[in-house]
Amino acid sequence: MKTYLPVHVAIIPDGNRRWAKKNNLPVFIGHQKGYERVVEIIRKAREMKIKILTIWGFSTENWLRNKQEVDYLMKIFETMIENNLKEAIKEKCRIIHLGRKDRFNERLRKKIIDAEETTKNFNKYYLCIALDYGGKDEIVRAIKKIKDSKFNISDLNETNFNQFLDSRELPQPEPDLIIRTSGELRTSGFMLWQSAYSEFVFIDKLFPDFTVADFEKSIRDYSLRERRFGK
Repeated sequence: MKTYLPVHVAIIPDGNRRWAKKNNLPVFIGHQKGYERVVEIIRKAREMKIKILTIWGFSTENWLRNKQEVDYLMKIFETMIENNLKEAIKEKCRIIHLGRKDRFNERLRKKIIDAEETTKNFNKYYLCIALDYGGKDEIVRAIKKIKDSKFNISDLNETNFNQFLDSRELPQPEPDLIIRTSGELRTSGFMLWQSAYSEFVFIDKLFPDFTVADFEKSIRDYSLRERRFGK
């Protein structure tokens, strides 16, 4: 049987808070463990020659969490951007932010913009970090961009609509594979437009327990599937 390596893998890393509760630890420890797991998976994806990796770190709905938790997450994201920038430069990896920037504090916003600008000419690998991201929100923002542009709406089609989405600068915006941890069997609106024909793997582990070996197994499972795209 022919096997296929995915070009674009996206991850919904769910379960940090439940992991902390399960282990009688503060929620902040769960987020820290989740961050450490993300770092391992980013490195493993590059080792496996996966060209595009997308991580959903913070949804548009996550602002509803308590301020202390949100503030802690913002600090984690600052560290994540800063540390990944160093590796991205070394690995010729382009960093792309998916989502809104206007609701972040100035410090985090500047770090995101700096990472995108510094790595904009790289194309060996792509790391997409989805922060303040929602699939519905992305589509609504895309429609507003079309309205505010000189684009002739009568020329709009499924292909050129992509140029108004957050993923527009990716060589392949559509994830081949989306992995969700924590046992939840839903996408929560993640990459609604781009995921029409994505394959899914749902993992019955909370994200801090999701190992590099689990990630590799998910890739192997995908590689054995036959994708027909409706044909």
